[in-house]
Parts: sequence; C-alpha cells; structure tokens
Amino acid sequence: MLDESWQPPAVLVAVDLVILTLRSERLHVLLVERGIEPFRGHHALPGGFLNNAGEDVLAAAHRELREEANLEGARLHLEQLGAYGAPDRDPRGRVVSVAYLAIAPGLPEPVAGTDAAGASWRPVEDVSSGRVRLAFDHRQILADGVERARAKIEHSSLATAFCGETFTVAELQRVYEAVWGVRLDQRNFYRKIQGVPGFIVPAGPNRRTTKGRPARLFRAGPRNALHPPLVRPGSPATNEGNQ
Repeated sequence: MLDESWQPPAVLVAVDLVILTLRSERLHVLLVERGIEPFRGHHALPGGFLNNAGEDVLAAAHRELREEANLEGARLHLEQLGAYGAPDRDPRGRVVSVAYLAIAPGLPEPVAGTDAAGASWRPVEDVSSGRVRLAFDHRQILADGVERARAKIEHSSLATAFCGETFTVAELQRVYEAVWGVRLDQRNFYRKIQGVPGFIVPAGPNRRTTKGRPARLFRAGPRNALHPPLVRPGSPATNEGNQ
C-alpha cells in the first residue's frame, strides 16, 4: 500500500530523433546546433518536449521531424528505438526521452528548427570517433540507433529503406557497406541476396547505365524478414560458417 504522503515525481517527456541517410556512400546522421541552454552551441540530435499533456509520443516525433528537418514521417522508415531516463541526463531536471530511428534515402539539406542555431548532416564516424561531441546522452542514443540499423539489415529488408524506389544491386551493396562499415565482395553479395526469395524483385525491363555494362534495376520485394539472413562479417554466425 502506498504512503499517503507519496507524490509522483515531476517528469518531463521528450522525443529525440536518430535520422540516418547515405550521402556520398557514407552513413550520415542529422545533427542540430543548439541555440539555447543547456549545451548552447553544442551538437545534438533533433528533438524536443511534448507540446502538451494531450500529445501522443509518436505524434510528437512526427511533429519534430517536420519542425527540425522538414520531413514527413509517412515517407520515412520510422520506429521507436527506446526510452532514456537516467536521473542526470538533463541538467534542467527529470527528463525521460523516447528516441526514434528514422531512415530514408536522398534526404535534403536540413533547415534549423526554432530553437536550433544550425542543422547539418554529419558522418556517423565523426561522432563515434569523438571528432564531434554531442550534448546530453545523445552519443549513446546515436550508437544504439546505428547498432539497431546494423542488426536489422541482417534479418530484415530495412536496407532498402536507404534506397530509392528503384536501385541496382551495387547501390544496395553500398548500403550494407556504409551501415556495417566493411567492404563486401561483389559476387558473394549478389549470390546471397539472390538466395533470399522476395527480398528484392526486378523493376521491369529498365536498366541504369553505368561506366561499365548496364545494370538491372530492382525494387523492394514483399518479404520483410530475410531467410537466410545476410550476416555481417565478423559476427558469431559468420565465424561459425553460417553467413
């Protein structure tokens, strides 16, 4: 039984967005430069507090996508990443943030939101290497988002969310290389994706002209779960010969 003197803690709820895309064949994340305290002038993930007690968390994520990046959530892959609620994560008080992972191809140059001094795409490796430092616990949130993407493209069709409506096998391979941070053998990659029925399907007779011979175009197929999975090099399954 609760003590009658007990009062619920005052907790603010926020959303943070890990928005990933490929630019120049490298994995990039959208960062904003904070224009207000705390951490004024520091880089951070886009996000903000819920507008009011009646706003749904997912609705807040869609709103922040529009306000911070001029993006419509319906055109992105958007999924909840997790909740972050360490007591000291925000110097303003007890703040719990619900983080979302958003992925889309060819995203435009960002426009800073109302409380941001600037916004830009930055290579993920700049953050992971420490060259770019993030406010709050956003480096951990970004690391979790990237790891989620790395794991999911092994077992699901998420990699196609980084591609346009149609794409070549070489373009899909570059997604895997950028997200995993490894180089892949072209013939081996082609053999593996062709061994997963329904992962990608031909996009008609059209072909894209490259420096070499014309490349066939594909689009995402009906299968969401990949069987067998495309296991990243260096994982336990690979070492056991199950790649």
